Amino acid sequence: MSPFTVIQILPALNAGGVERGTVEFARELVKQGHRSIVISNGGGMVQQLTQQGSEHIELPVHRKSLRSLLWVNRLRRTIEEIRPDIVHVRSRIPAWMMWLAWQQMKPQQRPGLVSTFHGLYSVNAYSAIMGKAQRVIAISDCVHQYILDNYPKVDPNIITRIYRGLDPESFNPQACSDAWRTDFFREHPHLQGKRLILMPGRLSRWKGQEAFIEMMGHLIKHNPDAHGLIVGGAEANKQHYLDELKQQSAHAGLSEHITFMGHRSDIQAFYGLADVTCHMSNKAEPFGRTVPEALATGCPVVAYDRGGAAESLKQALPAGLVTADNTQEFAERVADFLHQPPSNIQLPQDFYLEAQARHTLAVYQDLMATISPQRADLL
Repeated sequence: MSPFTVIQILPALNAGGVERGTVEFARELVKQGHRSIVISNGGGMVQQLTQQGSEHIELPVHRKSLRSLLWVNRLRRTIEEIRPDIVHVRSRIPAWMMWLAWQQMKPQQRPGLVSTFHGLYSVNAYSAIMGKAQRVIAISDCVHQYILDNYPKVDPNIITRIYRGLDPESFNPQACSDAWRTDFFREHPHLQGKRLILMPGRLSRWKGQEAFIEMMGHLIKHNPDAHGLIVGGAEANKQHYLDELKQQSAHAGLSEHITFMGHRSDIQAFYGLADVTCHMSNKAEPFGRTVPEALATGCPVVAYDRGGAAESLKQALPAGLVTADNTQEFAERVADFLHQPPSNIQLPQDFYLEAQARHTLAVYQDLMATISPQRADLL
């Protein structure tokens, strides 16, 4: 395969699943000999991106405002100067800007245009832009079906399901080192000897922390050595929700059975430490990254059977799936795993970064073969 020049566009490069996935994929592109460029409004991950060999161009492609249209010509000129093979849009505002710029270009100068549906977007004209690309990637079967059900104008033949890939260097059975474990218990001696039940994810009403506290109430009745770890921070304007969760825990008599760890950048070590990881979102998630992350470390997972979060568990540990919103059944399944831990958890390779890159490059290659027969002869 001849090297590609690939531009990814997203609003910004701050913390977040889409942002992290963009940076990881960019690193994989460079590793395989392709030219990788990211256009965004900047952010804390730019330095990591550039240190790994990608280029970054800062443009204000993040504003949900008509003012963004003022930058369409600048974006078009940037694309025309770089002459990439592929432009890959990962969010709706950048997708609108790129679509308008792409339409202004001469047909023979247009790069291949690819979009990724990272979410179950609201069904309206604003979101429909994600389906206007020449190729569309869905991050799970759940998202794929959502596109088919809600965006009938999108040609089913241009959609490819490609799971978001994990970095095996971060998520593996050695994710929790002996040194990390020793330091952790030195800082939190009250957790020594406990069966640790992990609830990862930012603090948000739909992520399921309230259900987790309710579930822990069921669990400790018969498993008093179980202790819940809620790992995730509250955004600056949502500190009140953290207070609500602590009050709920106290009212349920669980203050000594649940610890709020706040935001942590070493989540992979927590997966390696925990006896069971929980996923309890109260609505379907498009992917549910914490499930395959935990499975990749060998940690058993219990999750509600819905949305994209169920897909990796269905393939690696189907016994971990329980009826959605049933906290009693959830607690019973956690208890089952505590008493008889599942063995030989194998996350399929499709959930790793190498497979994501391979499948995505295949989409690029197919698109280039369609729009540029001369280039196809070189592939």
